[in-house]
Amino acid sequence: MGSRNRLLKEFGRVRPSVSPVWGAAFLLVLLFCISFSLGRYPVSLGDLFRVLLSLPLGGDGGVPPMVRSVVLKVRIPRVCAAVLIGGALSVSGAVYQGLFRNPMVSPDILGASAGACFGAALAILFSLPFILVQLSAFCFGLAAVALSYTICLLVSRGKESLLVLVLAGIVIATLFSSLVSLGKYVADPFGKLPEITYWLMGGLSSVTGKDARLLLLPCALGLLPLVLLRWQLNTMAFGDEEAMAMGLDTVRLRAVFISAATLLTAASVAVGGMIGWIGLVIPHLARMLAGPNCRDLIPTSFLVGSCFLLFVDNLARLFFTSEIPLGILTSLIGAPFFVYLLFRRRKGWV
Repeated sequence: MGSRNRLLKEFGRVRPSVSPVWGAAFLLVLLFCISFSLGRYPVSLGDLFRVLLSLPLGGDGGVPPMVRSVVLKVRIPRVCAAVLIGGALSVSGAVYQGLFRNPMVSPDILGASAGACFGAALAILFSLPFILVQLSAFCFGLAAVALSYTICLLVSRGKESLLVLVLAGIVIATLFSSLVSLGKYVADPFGKLPEITYWLMGGLSSVTGKDARLLLLPCALGLLPLVLLRWQLNTMAFGDEEAMAMGLDTVRLRAVFISAATLLTAASVAVGGMIGWIGLVIPHLARMLAGPNCRDLIPTSFLVGSCFLLFVDNLARLFFTSEIPLGILTSLIGAPFFVYLLFRRRKGWV
């Protein structure tokens, strides 16, 4: 009972009086609508709504075929992918930071991103279709984390250890990063090497409606247990002893959280490539807005991450003659912003 009272006191102390979820949701809806009108071929909000309203009714909605094609084949897949990827990476980072009780943890701590990059590079080397490149990246991302977890259990003799798990993840990430470098070394410098390099920098310029639909299932499967088990994640943030004192199976719960977060990360990297810093920076911003209580932190992280990637993607499409890969822009924006957050949080991390 004492542990439960401590948790309620701690999380209740920092919970904001007004949930920021509604504000983040409003901002996301606003950015979602504005994003359709930005780009080299502008689309007015009126044309956008006419196209969307015509979908269940059939017909062309009274808009030119070019506008309808831009909205349905270019803008909707890209905007939806940005929302899903930004939200997934942010939630994954928030879960990992709470689970490992470390503010410097990001979604690639267990090797998911490195494994996905190797899977994509391998598929590109063998000239596989783009859908198989994405599938290879997804599978290798999951395999990298599974390998890290297996090594942890073997080294710890069946008893999970957070330190061993992190070290195993670092080793696996380094191994797959080396394999990616090897793949770039043997790749054709005039064909495959530029393709691998561009994919690794991340971006949404080639996202299609099929890609956006493929993101839906793994994102839903990854988000569902995280939303349903938010209270258990709150408890585990205080350590295994507190969690076990409240009757939680920490080993099983940690496996569920890691699996769900890895699913989100692998799916995001498979479709969008390496888009860094979102999973590290955005959870800190969401924690400043919503507090550490996962009741508000998880949905706020998703919404703020979606807003951030939508904003960055709009910058990439609007302000540069040649579209800059998103991984570069997120790093250029995320690194200085993270330094700012460090100065804001000098008194400690909650």
